[in-house]
Amino acid sequence: MGQFKSYKILTVGLVFLVLVLCFMMPWPEPMIHWLPQPSTVPEYVSESIDWDSLPQELPNLTSLLYWPPTGEDRDDFLASTSPRTSTYCLKGPAHTTFTLGSNLEAILVARDHRGRAKVHGGDLFRAQLLGPELRAGVPGEVKDLKNGTYLLSFPLLWAGRAQVQVRLIHSSEAVRVLQRVWREKRATVDFRGYFRGTDGPLETVICNVDPQSTGAKGPTCQYKDVVSGESWFCAQPSTLPCNALVGHSSGSYLKVTTSHDEALLAGNVTDQKLPSGVPPILVLPATQGNMSNMALPSRPPCSPGHLSPKPSGFYYQDRWHSTFCSSRSFPTVDSILNCLAGRIVYMLGDSTLRQWWEYLRDTVPSLKPVDLHVTYQVGPLMAVETTRGTVLHWRAHSWPLRSLRTPVASLHSVARELHGLAGGPYTVVVLGIGAHFTTFPPSIFARRLVGIRAAVKALLDHEPSTLVIIKLANTGYKSVYGSDWLTLQVNRLLRAAFVGLRVAFVDAWEMTSTLNVPDNIHPRKLIVRNEVELFLSFICST
Repeated sequence: MGQFKSYKILTVGLVFLVLVLCFMMPWPEPMIHWLPQPSTVPEYVSESIDWDSLPQELPNLTSLLYWPPTGEDRDDFLASTSPRTSTYCLKGPAHTTFTLGSNLEAILVARDHRGRAKVHGGDLFRAQLLGPELRAGVPGEVKDLKNGTYLLSFPLLWAGRAQVQVRLIHSSEAVRVLQRVWREKRATVDFRGYFRGTDGPLETVICNVDPQSTGAKGPTCQYKDVVSGESWFCAQPSTLPCNALVGHSSGSYLKVTTSHDEALLAGNVTDQKLPSGVPPILVLPATQGNMSNMALPSRPPCSPGHLSPKPSGFYYQDRWHSTFCSSRSFPTVDSILNCLAGRIVYMLGDSTLRQWWEYLRDTVPSLKPVDLHVTYQVGPLMAVETTRGTVLHWRAHSWPLRSLRTPVASLHSVARELHGLAGGPYTVVVLGIGAHFTTFPPSIFARRLVGIRAAVKALLDHEPSTLVIIKLANTGYKSVYGSDWLTLQVNRLLRAAFVGLRVAFVDAWEMTSTLNVPDNIHPRKLIVRNEVELFLSFICST
């Protein structure tokens, strides 16, 4: 969206992210054991970073997460931005015919429920240019002018009919709620830890990212990953020691909103389409003899190390076309197998990345899953294709992971997994994290990324031929626990964390926000196929 800052700011933000947070992190002593080492923590002691207490040390990282001012905090729902009264129209003379390769611009005026024009920005709008007959779509840029108006810009990348569509994802007033909760609440969810004694007694307690969020009245148990430095806390059981922790699962969603907050985040004002303000247009080829249907210049092969532009691609005939590299389609099983031949792929992350593993398993009959007798939600999962020598792994990242009950021994940090890889030209690493971090302050995710970036850098320094791909978080959630606005901030941190490293990005945010289909945290097969084909394009080009 247009609220993003420049990549220069991302780079500067990265420096502060790594240097400042690394300085604050207690580095672990080398140990052979992979299991987290438990210890008792006194009441009210926390290792979490107080993000808001560090404005002077993190000025550029703060600007990385900048959002335009959202106005005064007023307890007046009718003064919030309305999707029914907000309007947009073409900028400049009204006409319905455009030239392929040019741009269409429109002006959006945000209005409240009384129809009054807003005088400040901060709303989260999503703009799309759609071609239903051609099964086409491209994300538009939304530039917040900070006075209640927004400039919408759309590149015209295919010839044919097209239609502008704008949705209000969150009003500025709802964004203010999300900002407050994200920065002020230590956690908006909790988890369960299951302890078992040697002779059978069981205890269940609350666990979380810091001691305070466990609700413990006394000491807590700390579990510190000695490789990544990541910490996890559980209320200390009344009769069992800390090292008796054997299981983990999701817990409860915590009450963090008022009734006014909930009205601002309600479904009738969230992710709602604005009344159409621009008539359908017709895009014509640039020259009369030019029969090209798309405005795609010559592009290099898909390779890591390049920052993708905005937009990073568009849909045409249900296929995603990258604007920065020559992405390919893989219409047959053989074309997929030829690309994956000899490759060992490690997918580390959440269930949206597991969808890639599942798509390949279901699409390639000879890619056989191996039953490892584990909790499917967490993994590890493995599939093997013996004739081409392909191995495909997936496993979930460690805490904080919302999941069914699973053995603690199955929870491996991403940094630990990366430290265990030899790498090389046949090794592919895909990281897809973010969705499980929107329920915590940004410092929690920033700290996690410090360890992951260090592990990725060490792997690439050791074996530069290793291919590392970062899947950005996709659209889907629309609540205080996992809003698209929160996901945008997570993606800003993800991009910043890997600037300067030779990694590739798959912009799942744009790929899931471009078509005229309902958002889902687990996208439909059409979108997953296009994500996987871009991933395969990077593999086949290396």
